[in-house]
Amino acid sequence: MKIEELGIWLINLPRDTGRRAAMEAQLSAMGLSWRLFEAIDGKAREAELMTRADEAAYRRNMGATLLPGKLGVYASHLAVWEAFIASGQEIALILEDDVVFHEDFLDALKTALAGRDHWDVVRFNCIRAKLPVSQGRLGRYQLNAYIGPFTGNACYLIKREVAQKLLPGLWPQTRALDHELNRFFVHDYRQRGLEPFASHPEDGNVSTITGTGFAKVRKFKWYRRLPHYRLKAANYFRRAFYLARTGALAGRRTSLPLRED
Repeated sequence: MKIEELGIWLINLPRDTGRRAAMEAQLSAMGLSWRLFEAIDGKAREAELMTRADEAAYRRNMGATLLPGKLGVYASHLAVWEAFIASGQEIALILEDDVVFHEDFLDALKTALAGRDHWDVVRFNCIRAKLPVSQGRLGRYQLNAYIGPFTGNACYLIKREVAQKLLPGLWPQTRALDHELNRFFVHDYRQRGLEPFASHPEDGNVSTITGTGFAKVRKFKWYRRLPHYRLKAANYFRRAFYLARTGALAGRRTSLPLRED
């Protein structure tokens, strides 16, 4: 699959003009064509979005309050998936507006597309990526599954049939999106990372979701977070069991076959 056949969506709030300009400059420099997707403003549409969330479950699962920004980013990604499905394209690159692309990003992107038989969703950066398990090499990159948390949705590829499969099970919102997608043992799909990562998120410690220096985040006291900690620990075992059941836990050091088309 050629990069020209790829659907690329950039999620951006209209008021974040600086971020949009920075992303557009990077994408243009790489010769990539993209579609601008107006992000859903969680604060402006909080009342509406709360009807599509289970706030009690979110508090239990995340050990924190459900911020309007978390509502917005969750809804924005799923709305992009719907647009992607409607487009008829086979694979989409989904971008948030705080990505810094490394010099090898185009090479990583081409490699991931050539190795698309080996993943359902593949990320090109992370916030956290704990306990990687090698699934083999794609060119000069390592394709990894993860037993630990693999968080951050700033830059990833997803297949259309996978988006179609996952969407019905993602409402109501009961977690942050990356935490929900970490439950691949429930949703039954191959979530992977391509390392070394060819991009990284950089928001200057100023986020429309969590505020400056995470000032908006309201985590509960430790004893109220016990259900979250129990769930977090149990999910290590659930991910490991799923990877073992699907043959991904053993790990591989061999080169994986790449498509030439």
